[in-house]
Parts: sequence; C-alpha cells; structure tokens
Amino acid sequence: MSIQDPEVIREILTRVKTIGLVGASDKPNRPSHEVMAYLQGRGYRVIPVNPKLAGSTLLGETVYPSLKSVPDALDMAELFLASERTGPVMAEAASLGIPVIWLQIGVVNEEGAAAAEASGCQVVMDRCPKQEIPRLGIPPMAR
Repeated sequence: MSIQDPEVIREILTRVKTIGLVGASDKPNRPSHEVMAYLQGRGYRVIPVNPKLAGSTLLGETVYPSLKSVPDALDMAELFLASERTGPVMAEAASLGIPVIWLQIGVVNEEGAAAAEASGCQVVMDRCPKQEIPRLGIPPMAR
C-alpha cells in the first residue's frame, strides 16, 4: 500500500532535504552511486549508509554503518537493498522517526511498508527519485 499518487510524490520530493541512502556504493557504475550523485546535483544532501564502507568518504560525505549512526536528522531513507533485506531497515527508519521511506525500483516489501505506515511514515516503493524528479518537473533546490 505504498504511495503512488504523483502529487504526493511531488510533495515528498519537494519537502525532503536530507536523505540517508542505504546501500550506497563507491563504484561509479552502480545505480546507488549514480542516484546519489544526481540527487546531490539537484541540491539534496545525501548521506551514504553502508557498513562495509563506514568511515570512508563517498561523494564528499562520510559513510555511516546504519541509519541510527547518522548524526544528522534525515527527512528520507532511500533503500538500495534486496527486497528481503529491507524489513529491519524500514523498522529502524520508522523507530528513528524518519518521515519518508523510499524503496528503489524493483524493491517491494508490503509487510515492512504496512508496519512503517502504521508508525506514521510515508512509504514509496518500486520507484526512483532520479526518474521521478524530471518526470514531475521538480526544479533543483536553491542552495
């Protein structure tokens, strides 16, 4: 039961400023790396989360091992994980009060989404902000 309404997605992508990107990759050819760079170029602050890369720097940001270890408030958690690995991360995001949980294209977890929504989170699944931003005509953020 994730959000599908284009106007709600537009509102989310306009309101969100700081994103925790779970599953961030240091490989430039990986989709998570491309999306992180794209979102940064549009004015979002994207904080990479990957336990294997924790402590390193990726696209100018420190990598953290988990959402709970990120010292800054997050407006959205974007998950680049296999669907079966998203449940605990969605629960962590909801417990931290992160208002939006976004699952990348091909990533769906209806049970995790229902639990997160019951905790007050908005959940978007099986979509990519890199595709939604131009499709919805969202302008870059002022810096």
